[in-house]
Amino acid sequence: MTNEKLKVIITGATGMVGEGVLMECLVSDDVESVLVINRRHGGQNHPKLKEIIHEDFFDFSPIESQLKGYDTCFFCLGVSSVGMAKETYERLTYDLTMHVAEVLSRQNHDMTFCYISGAGTDSTEKKGMHWARVKGKTENDLGKLSFKRAFALRPGFILPIKGQKNAHKFYRYVNWIFPIGRSLMPGSFCRLTELGRAMIELAKSGYDKHVIEGRDIIRLGS
Repeated sequence: MTNEKLKVIITGATGMVGEGVLMECLVSDDVESVLVINRRHGGQNHPKLKEIIHEDFFDFSPIESQLKGYDTCFFCLGVSSVGMAKETYERLTYDLTMHVAEVLSRQNHDMTFCYISGAGTDSTEKKGMHWARVKGKTENDLGKLSFKRAFALRPGFILPIKGQKNAHKFYRYVNWIFPIGRSLMPGSFCRLTELGRAMIELAKSGYDKHVIEGRDIIRLGS
């Protein structure tokens, strides 16, 4: 465990998960500074926060020099596979993630990389739905890069933080189910506060697993 405060890069901060993780980082005493890389302005202002607006996540060469000196990345970018062609989903999930990760691993060899995956991901890359195999390949190949540590977090249902701007409308109608689901299937229902705190704890102290399932997220984020 390190006593040094974290210097964090977050991707996907204009989405629900990334916004929640950013909120937790900004209030955490364990985080010194946060860099967010967005395609559009995220609307957040804070003394800890720096924002880079960059459109093409498949070409980081114009901003690569600004990514050095960070010890943590919380990768929260993601798309739904629903209604999307397989090739497009692979490009936006596997190819994009690996490109960003390869750039960051070159710039920061001591970095801890935390990737938001999903419950049901297939580590064998051979079973289940197409999205689960793609996520599994992404998890596996991130572990081959020259990071200090790489973790794949697999949350199920996520309860947003009150006051979030980017919470999906879907959650407004189903938040009532959270207490029931948490009681019946505790590993499948986590709070976004727990997810953010779990990622910070992973960056600080590591963990004895590469794949962080729902129960691990709750334990680390408590």
